[in-house]
This record gives sequence, structure tokens and C-alpha cells, in this order.
Amino acid sequence: MLTFIVRRLLQVPLVMLVLSILIVGLTQLLSPEQRAAPYIRSDQQSARLEQIIRERGLDQPFPVQYAKWLGKTLQGDLGYSTASSKDVIPTIQERLPNTIELTIVTALPILLIGIWLGTLSALNKDKAIDQILRVLTIVGYSLPTFVLGIVLLAVFYGYLGWLPGAGQLNVINEITKGDLTRYTGLLSLDAALNGRWDVAWDVLQHMFLPALTLTIVSVTTIIKVMRNNMLEALTSDYVRTARAKGLSSRVVNNKHARRNALLSIVTLGGFLIIGLMSGSLITETIFAYPGVGQWVVQAALRFDLSAVLGFALLSALIVVLVSTVVDILYGVVDPRVRFD
Repeated sequence: MLTFIVRRLLQVPLVMLVLSILIVGLTQLLSPEQRAAPYIRSDQQSARLEQIIRERGLDQPFPVQYAKWLGKTLQGDLGYSTASSKDVIPTIQERLPNTIELTIVTALPILLIGIWLGTLSALNKDKAIDQILRVLTIVGYSLPTFVLGIVLLAVFYGYLGWLPGAGQLNVINEITKGDLTRYTGLLSLDAALNGRWDVAWDVLQHMFLPALTLTIVSVTTIIKVMRNNMLEALTSDYVRTARAKGLSSRVVNNKHARRNALLSIVTLGGFLIIGLMSGSLITETIFAYPGVGQWVVQAALRFDLSAVLGFALLSALIVVLVSTVVDILYGVVDPRVRFD
């Protein structure tokens, strides 16, 4: 097992190297002038594109360009983002904790609700509750994220007026004024550590609608997979053997059937986190949530190549790291898997 973990960890830099070559290579489809544009800051508008192309080596062969880009990246320079008016790395450092916080707040309810409703649906197969859950699952799965987000925004913000409709504006103002010390980067936790419970409550209010949108859209997959796994487990030989031994239905369902049905949820949970981290662009944009997703959408609209490239590398890193952790956890929770 230890050998497998070490081998998988050693593969991470190699995989990232290959992915970075592919991602940077795609930018070669653009002209040197287009690739030079993101490096022009507001105080460099009078600078000639030819000068920037020459300084950045954008007219040189791709291996030379990639080597220079890799060297700057390893030094923490991913270029300048016109969408945030600052360098890419500081922008990611500022916004990534917001996306992580939204992911944490969303992922736990998705997994708990999905596992519970999926188990409930399987244990009541073809009954009324099962039929209702199956219909709701189909509706939730087919409902576009932007439609659901706009509906929730119109209802809870526009019609009822219960919740705010835009991002963490009050919190950001507190941080800008220096009234809130950043310890972890997570807005709600930092507000609590500063003793500002009013700010923490404001954060949770702003986070509720984006989290609710992502939960409704994503929980349907967990319900469906859990239901199918549970139905398969309930008809397996080891469950029939457990019933023949006289074990109660509660013990059989929870200890034997559901425990084995949860194995694939480990893998699915990993991809859920990947989707929430790198795929919340639409949700963050609708609710003006100041995360990485909102920033990269604004960057794409402004043809901010440095920001888009930085987001692509960040997404690739998240996928590689989460996939590695999932592979390791799967071997831990499933005793049938051996990595010797």
C-alpha cells in the first residue's frame, strides 16, 4: 500500500508537466500579437506589441517558449490579469479560498442528502416515495444550472426579499478597510475568528443561494447512483446470508448492504469535488460570488489569456490531486482492493 501511495504521488509532477505542455500548446493556435495583449498593463498602453513579443519570446519556437514560460511559472509568475488588474497568482490566492469555502459548504449536504435519499428510495423500491424521488431526480438532473439559479434569485431575492442577491460585498468592504484580519482565507471562518458574527452571518446569507443551486443540481447524481448500488447490494449473496442468520433488517441494510453500496460513492465524491471546484463558473457568475469561477468568466470575456491559462492549470492540478486522493481512499475503504 505504501509503495502504491508513493508511486501515485510521484506521478503527480509528471502528469502536471504533460498537461501543462498540452494547455500551453493550445495557445499556439493564437498569433503572437494575440498572446502578447494580456501582458500589456494599464501603464504600458503605449508600449509596442513587437517589444513585448520580443521580450517574452512569443515569436520563438514552441519548445523555447514553453521553457521560458515554465521558468517564470516556477518562479510564481503566470502573467498579468486585466480582469482583476493584478497578477494571476495573487488573484488566485485571493479568490480560491472563496470557491473552496463554497465547495465545502455544498459538498457535505450533497453527499449526506444523496446517500440518505438514495438509500430510502432503494429500501422502498416501486413504492410512492421511490416514484416521487425518481421523478424529482430526473427533473433536478435535467434542469440547467443557470435556469435554477435565476429562478432562486428571482424568488428569494426579487420576490420575497429574504436573501441578498450579490456576492460578499459587505465582507469585502470590511477586508478592504482593514477591519477584518485574514487567517485562513475562508470568509465565514475568518469573520468568526475575528469575533465578527454579524459578518459571518452576512457571508452565510450570501452563500446560501449559490450553495442551494449547486446542491439541487448535483445531489441528483448521488441519489441515482446510491439507489442503484443499494438495490444491487440488497440482492447479493452476502445480504441473503446475513438475513438467513437471523440478523435484523436494520443491521443488514446499514452494516452490510449500505456499507458496500458506499464504495463507488468515494470515487463519485471525488469527481463531485472536482466539479464544484472547477465547474462553478455559471453559479458564481449568476450570484456575483467572488470566487475563481466568476473571475475566469470575466477574464474570458476580456480575452484575458493569462487568467484563462492560470485557471486551466489550477483546474488540472485539482483534478490530478483529487484523483490521487480518491485512488488511495478507495484502496483503504475496500479491503478487496490490494495494491501490492
